[in-house]
Amino acid sequence: MCAALPTLRPAERRVAQAVLDDPAAAAGRSISALAGQCSTSAATVLRFCHAVGYRHYPDLRLALARETGREEADNGPAAHLTGDISRTDSIEQIVAKITYSDARAIEDTAATLDLSALSRAIDAVSRAERVDIYGIGASGFVAQDLHQKLHRIGLLSSVWPDPHAALTSAALLGPRDVAVAISHTGTTIDTIEALRLAADRGATTVAITNFGRSPLTEHARHVLTTAARETTFRSGAMASRIAQLAVIDCLFVGVAQRSYERTMSALERTYAAVQSRRVPSRESRRRNRSSEARR
Repeated sequence: MCAALPTLRPAERRVAQAVLDDPAAAAGRSISALAGQCSTSAATVLRFCHAVGYRHYPDLRLALARETGREEADNGPAAHLTGDISRTDSIEQIVAKITYSDARAIEDTAATLDLSALSRAIDAVSRAERVDIYGIGASGFVAQDLHQKLHRIGLLSSVWPDPHAALTSAALLGPRDVAVAISHTGTTIDTIEALRLAADRGATTVAITNFGRSPLTEHARHVLTTAARETTFRSGAMASRIAQLAVIDCLFVGVAQRSYERTMSALERTYAAVQSRRVPSRESRRRNRSSEARR
């Protein structure tokens, strides 16, 4: 359902938001009641059903009821948490809602991730002469994480959070290179344009987004989708970033595994390079004092 959001009309999107906010309540409402809640018509609710793959409204209600029952069986009382923060929530409720939302983001992403697309993306990055990574705002932090991971195992990669720098980097890519674009909504113009230019230059393109039919995916050869929902106070929140980071980790580990010996050697060298910048543990300090005393 989340994947269809960017393609919905505004009224249909209100219906989708009502369903996502409280699936159990939506499952118990008639089509007219749900339409009234969303200030729209029953015909709009039916069009929404068609857009998300259901022929009739009762089919949607049945699916929501089944999902709600499954969540209650799996999660008990936590199943009714939505992640939305109200002005009256206590600190305990805020913590419970945020942690539940973040955990669900990872679980749902793992359940829906296209493993074939992931495998193809791993192949492409493993063979690439150069990997350029694009992301703006909160997605830029995730892009930096992927860059750090790839750089640490010796792969030539760059991250470009600045829109102009991203375009100039994309203009220099070629068929042996890979461009990875990260955007939760898939509608960030700067990220879309960088990936489009990379595709025009013949690079293999990878999109990491929450919406499989978003504008970003039109320029991606391989699409990796997350399953996170941003809620009140949480635009660009950890739920979306943690889902992106989970996908990034899967991509990175798959790449690292393809060259296991080289990866382990690179990790050992990079670990040793920064080890002197760490505060020694108490045990290390004790051993050093004992060694000095014996001298």
